[in-house]
Amino acid sequence: MTDARTEMAVESRDARPVRATLDIGGMTCASCAARIERKLQRTEGVTHATVNLALEKAAVEWDPRRASAASLVDAIQSLGYQVRTTERRFRIEGMTCAACAQRVERALSRLPSVVQATVNLATETATVRYVGDLSDDEVRRAVEAQGYRASEAEPTPDREREARAREISRQRRLLALSALFSLPLLTYMLGELIPTLGRALPSVVFDPWFQLAMATPVQLVAGWQFYRDSYHNLKNRSANMSVLVAMGTTAAYLYSLAVTLAGPLVPGAHHVYFETSAIIITLIILGKYLEAVAKGRTSEAIRKLMGLQPKTARVLRDGAEVEVPVEQVEVGDRIVVRPGEKIPVDGVVVEGYSAVDESMLTGESLPVDKGPGDIVIGATLNKTGRFVFEATRVGKETALAQIIRIVEEAQGRKAPIQRYADRVSAYFVPAVIAVAAVTFFVWYLWAAPGDFTRALVNFVAVLVIACPCAMGLATPTSIMVGTGKGAERGILIKGGEHLELAHKLNGVILDKTGTITRGEPVLTDVVALGSGEDGGPQAALEVLRTAASAEAGSEHPLGQAIAQAARDRGLTLEPLAGFEAIPGHGVRAEVAGRQVLVGNRRLFAERGIDVSQAEPHVARFEEQGKTAMIVAVDGRVLGVVAVADTVKEGSAEAIRELQRMGIEVYMLTGDNRRTAVAIARQVGIDEAHTFAEVLPQQKADKVKELQVRGKVVGMVGDGINDAPALATADVGFAIGTGADVAIESADVTLMSGDLMGLVDSIRLSRATIRNVRQNLFWALFYNTVGIPVAAAGFLSPVLAGAAMAFSSVSVVTNALRLRRFRFSDRRAPERRHGGGDGGGHGDGRVPAVRDAGRREDRPVHVTA
Repeated sequence: MTDARTEMAVESRDARPVRATLDIGGMTCASCAARIERKLQRTEGVTHATVNLALEKAAVEWDPRRASAASLVDAIQSLGYQVRTTERRFRIEGMTCAACAQRVERALSRLPSVVQATVNLATETATVRYVGDLSDDEVRRAVEAQGYRASEAEPTPDREREARAREISRQRRLLALSALFSLPLLTYMLGELIPTLGRALPSVVFDPWFQLAMATPVQLVAGWQFYRDSYHNLKNRSANMSVLVAMGTTAAYLYSLAVTLAGPLVPGAHHVYFETSAIIITLIILGKYLEAVAKGRTSEAIRKLMGLQPKTARVLRDGAEVEVPVEQVEVGDRIVVRPGEKIPVDGVVVEGYSAVDESMLTGESLPVDKGPGDIVIGATLNKTGRFVFEATRVGKETALAQIIRIVEEAQGRKAPIQRYADRVSAYFVPAVIAVAAVTFFVWYLWAAPGDFTRALVNFVAVLVIACPCAMGLATPTSIMVGTGKGAERGILIKGGEHLELAHKLNGVILDKTGTITRGEPVLTDVVALGSGEDGGPQAALEVLRTAASAEAGSEHPLGQAIAQAARDRGLTLEPLAGFEAIPGHGVRAEVAGRQVLVGNRRLFAERGIDVSQAEPHVARFEEQGKTAMIVAVDGRVLGVVAVADTVKEGSAEAIRELQRMGIEVYMLTGDNRRTAVAIARQVGIDEAHTFAEVLPQQKADKVKELQVRGKVVGMVGDGINDAPALATADVGFAIGTGADVAIESADVTLMSGDLMGLVDSIRLSRATIRNVRQNLFWALFYNTVGIPVAAAGFLSPVLAGAAMAFSSVSVVTNALRLRRFRFSDRRAPERRHGGGDGGGHGDGRVPAVRDAGRREDRPVHVTA
């Protein structure tokens, strides 16, 4: 019965769509990527597939009931490409016979990303080969479901770095071989061009048999990769860069071989072109080597993020500190972090205080104070004190792991602008072959009748100059660098399409609460209604103490803000004997034997208490968008306190910058019109662009209204009720300090919670798309100009090979310039944790306390 239930559970789990990223080797240009993509999309069970040439990855989603990781690997390998799989070993405990090994093997083979699994009973190990990601938890659950235990037998290697290093090493070896044998041929070519140098060279250099001996290893060994790739392409009725290179160099090599073997029998045949074929291959391999090195640098952001993860954690076990691998940390573990150490996983502080550097997460350099109850994030750096925290998210669930996943997925997804290059590349190579053939016959039959050599040279030049590699790399390399650069600053962009669309935004809607403002009320003003010696700061402090003592029993955010402000100033609250919350009005409490009322005008009107003295202050605060509350003791009005959701530091500056960029800024809130306009005025938003009294379900409608008016709309929010509007907008921006559902619904997440991150993300989008357009322009310009020049006979095959080889390198190098993109120089927004500044202004000042009886109604700062 247990096995049956297990099988049903596996079957149910496997019915969900599976997503994985496959590492693919052997792609050389956009045609390769397009062919693999088409093959995967035609594979039964595959619901979505995109291939990224620059990353050499394929993002695939499939139905596990109709397809498997093994079938995807077979489909790609049938085209002649390799799929880089990862192999890991696990120790299996509890097996006693061959049947046990077979059961574990079958269980592991059923995991969605596993290509092959083998279990060795004698060594009690399982070797698993898989694509994409395979977590320890997946393996453990699969093995434990069969009644055994699994643990990793060896550490996981850095797959991407190793794959890049192997490719760079392979191209370096081929380059060394090719260059060694091509060097004598290069001296021969220079000797032909420079007579003085030619007379100084040994005669053997001019011997066709010597040149054949030098060119053959280059053609057949270093150039074998082009032949192999061409075979698989042509077998599948397709063509790519390798076909062009193989055709061009083979034509030159075979012609030269024929002249060497039977020169006297071929009329007019006296010149060989071994140097052309050999040097072209050498230059192309040099370009591939430089490209591989440069492409490795484009994914530097991912490697940096992965390198942030600590390797071990100091866990409290039976009262003692035990250092364990971070992979073995479980939810609920209590972990000790000392000064200078990285926090291993996400959790909540339970003991101790410290300051934590969260710059890896938010891009902000100022440390954040942490104490009991505060959240800490894995990979952030503990600066000062020792503390203990309880793990809440581990493994793939940590914030760092999710950031890495978002960046990887973003870099693997295509931007719409790339589709143009893909369409061009699909038809480009066959068109080039046709142009080269026409060039040959035009020269041989009309331009230079009977001159086979001249026709052949121009034919080869056209083939070699027309490689579409640069076009295939133009978009993905820039997207990779752009999304990676954003991640370094706490701007998580979920896909190239969002990065591209953000540069078109001409309207942005900002949700007020939690986006423009802090999202939590704080005390802003206290007015004591006294005169002469009865007024002043002491009277104002007494008003605050009285109001806070009454509100100490309140759960309302406004009451809590008043009580917190009093505690932050060191005021001792009076004992509370009785408390009553009056919904919509305020509170009534008995404090030190006195009857205290704190509330709005309606509360006092119902009790017949005259508040005319407080009325001017109440009206003024309300005009400023604040919530004003009157404080009275035993029927006598003492003063007025004001509470507001204060504007975040930097909000006004960010909005001004957006407006300077030509973007119309709108504010959306559920507050009343007067409060909304007051806040909008503070940050520089026009009253006509302020949407007030908007219900949560109406927020998406406001986005649609602007879209109907022709706006490309960005929506910025942080709450659960913002999710529909974020999804409706052309680009949704979630404040990273907000609700998980808002972050999930958005296209871009601003981890710092600072609106300047919005400005930076749009500026980054514009810079990235500008970079992509530069790449596409030069790739198209290069081919558009190069092909006619080569066909007209003005470009030698060797120069064509050099130009083609370095075109791809130039595109990648141009994309790498985005790494120098400069973000806004902004200070970290003030953060409040635990018993932090509960009553400060956005700039950290103490709220003003006013004495209404003075001649000048000026701020008087209260000190603790």
